[in-house]
This record gives sequence, structure tokens and C-alpha cells, in this order.
Amino acid sequence: MSYDARLLSGVTVLMAVVEAGTMTRAADALGLTQSGVGRAIQRLEARVGVRLLDRTTRTLRLTDEGKRFCDRVGPHLDGIAEAALEAAGSAQAVRGRLRVNVDPFFSRLILAGELSGFLAAYPELRLELVMRDQIGDLVADGFDMALRFGEPPITGFTARKLLETRILTVASPGYVAIHGRPSHPSELVHHACIDYRDPLTGRPFDWEFRKGNDILPVRQSARLMVSDVATMIGACCEGVGIAQIMQLGSGAMLAQGRLVELFPDWPDETFPLYAIYPSRHHRSARVAAFSDWCLKLLDAIDA
Repeated sequence: MSYDARLLSGVTVLMAVVEAGTMTRAADALGLTQSGVGRAIQRLEARVGVRLLDRTTRTLRLTDEGKRFCDRVGPHLDGIAEAALEAAGSAQAVRGRLRVNVDPFFSRLILAGELSGFLAAYPELRLELVMRDQIGDLVADGFDMALRFGEPPITGFTARKLLETRILTVASPGYVAIHGRPSHPSELVHHACIDYRDPLTGRPFDWEFRKGNDILPVRQSARLMVSDVATMIGACCEGVGIAQIMQLGSGAMLAQGRLVELFPDWPDETFPLYAIYPSRHHRSARVAAFSDWCLKLLDAIDA
């Protein structure tokens, strides 16, 4: 198999420009002149037959064709860099770029306040956290891994369960004072509830209660549906209605009396958190380090 070294060189320059944001900074990083970087981009565009960058004296941005091109070649360049590290005996070095698709609620609730410690432990690592409601295509989108609540897709990925957190049915003390406290989940049909929209289906999550082997589905009466967990919790605290939330991260609100768990005698409905990896990629040192750090972080939380 023959390789076009000039094509590979041009791709490297293009990705450096995209990452640096300007040709000047890319030239400094590559040890080239700015005109050399410009000529390399021109040769690459001539080679592939399309314009990849729109550039003026003040702005620089990828064309639509350039964006698609970079989305395709980016993961391959990361693979080449990783293979070079491995061949040099540095497979265990936690460095380079780690790009993670993260559930927005988990990122805001758990990760945000702890990231400084992780980054301090790995000074050669650059971490990119991208908050998305859906997992999408990890390979095509250039992600090394994802952190998602709920069962992972059946095919195309490998997954590691990090956590099972209980699902709590809660209301504010103000709501209970006005509307009364239901003594059984079946009474929820007579109460105002708050639904959370499943980002995969666009429909609300089903409410289900479990006690040992007993499973009780409930069709509650919901006057409000939201797609943001923080909005749902805020509305519940203000007495809008009854909601189902994860025990993960809710301990303070319960301890402070802002919310009341309604059915502690139905304790067995749970929701999992998974680390999900593209199945065709081996797990790099930086992916393993981040996964292990997340697991230790969760172990320290009373979930």
C-alpha cells in the first residue's frame, strides 16, 4: 500500500490551524512560517479538490466541506498519535486530548466542582467535556467515551456500569401542606405531577415503582413536562407538583427539608450511569484514568 506523504502532511497542518484558531499560532506550534502554513493548506485543497478554509485578514473558519473533512480525519490522527506513543513505550502516559460526551445533569452536579483535582493530577492532559442530551455516534463525532444515564445502546459500543442510583418520588413541604401526602403510588392520579422528557423518544419517562419483586406502573396526572433536570427540581421545590428525581445529588435538598420523599417503602426503582466506549477503539491510558477517577468520585458520594 502506498501513502501520499504530502496529503498526510497537509492534513496535519490543517488540523493544527483548526485547533490553534489562527495560522500564526499554528505556524508557531509547527515550527513553520505563516506563509508555509498557507501554502500547505492550498496544496491540500488542490489535492482534495475543494476549499476547506474560508480565510480573510481577520477571520478563519472551516467551510462545510472542511468541517466534514476534519470530522472524518480527526479521530484517525488521534489514533496515529496514540499508536506512536504506544510504540515508544508510553502507552501508560496520561496525556493528549480526551474528548468526552457527558450527560449535562451529571456534568453540572458531579464533575464541575471536582475537575481541578483531576486536571492537576494529569498536567499533560487536555480535557474536552461536551454536554449533550444524546450519545449520538461517538466515532463520527470524535469522542473517546461518553458518560450517560440509562441503559446503553445494545450494539456498537462497550460499556462499564459506574453507578446504580435510586429513583425518589418527592414533593415540597408546601405542596404536601396544601394538597396532602399520598400514602400509596396509586394515589398519584389525583395529584399534579411533573414529567421529564426522554431525550431519545421525546415522550415523558414512564413512572414505575418497585418493592422487591413487586412492580407497579403508574400513569400519573402531569400538568408540566420539562427537558431540564434543574428546572424540574426547581419547580418541584416551589410546589408546582410531585416529581421523580435521582437520589444522586439530592441528599442536601432532602436533609434541608426542601423536598420530602413520599414513598420510602418502595425503594427498588433504580437508574444506571454508564461509561460508554467506541467498541472498535482500545481503551487508552487517558480514557482509563478518567473512567477510574469518575468511579472513585461516585464511590465517595452517598448515592
